[in-house]
Amino acid sequence: MSPALAGVLQLLALIAALALAYRPLGDHMAKVYSSDKHLRVEKWIYKAIGADPDTEMRWTAYLRGVLAFSAVSVLFLYLLQRLQGSLPGSLGFSSIDPDQAFNTAASFVSNTNWQSYYGEQDMGHVVQTGGLAAQNFVSAAVGIAVAVALVRGFARSRTGELGNFWADLVRGVVRILLPISVRRPPGASAAAFAWAITAWMWLTTVFANLAEAVAEGRGKAQADTCAGRRPTRSPAAWPRAARPRNRCRAPT
Repeated sequence: MSPALAGVLQLLALIAALALAYRPLGDHMAKVYSSDKHLRVEKWIYKAIGADPDTEMRWTAYLRGVLAFSAVSVLFLYLLQRLQGSLPGSLGFSSIDPDQAFNTAASFVSNTNWQSYYGEQDMGHVVQTGGLAAQNFVSAAVGIAVAVALVRGFARSRTGELGNFWADLVRGVVRILLPISVRRPPGASAAAFAWAITAWMWLTTVFANLAEAVAEGRGKAQADTCAGRRPTRSPAAWPRAARPRNRCRAPT
């Protein structure tokens, strides 16, 4: 199977998974972000951060909230990695290099989660749980909050108020991301939700293994090609027109 076909099949699988989940999950999200009530744990969080969840924000104030929270998150995650060697639960790992720490902090806060390292070989429990895993929730909640604010912007044509960023952020974590990580969304049957999660995990595993096999096969084919084109004398002694033009690195 070609990489292009594998990519198309993965896209189709994603569309199918979204088709199964959009109605129950979408209804639940609409209720969450349009509710006027606050849970007790949410009130505790608002009090701790000094936010008033009932205050409507214009787009400028909403944007300042997004940028301020993201900037603090990048700084916190960066310092957490830089101080890893002095933290408990570091598993004996030293602090992360400055460039790697900043790259990882910016990546996880922007919810791209790009990694150029093996987490279990470089990071201890505190950084992985208190830093990376926490950002998997709050950075996703920030993205959902921005999407909700965009929808409100289209729906509220006669006002410039987009809601409250801090309320949207807290609700996204407390009412959507944390519950869905341990139980099914309200309104979804247990069987349908279980089958949807099972199918998604199975498809993810299949396509991950397929992509790895395709990459390994292409690498092996190129290695075999290079082995078959290995020259018998130094390329410097060849005429310019006769020198091979391929990706194989000839021995000197």
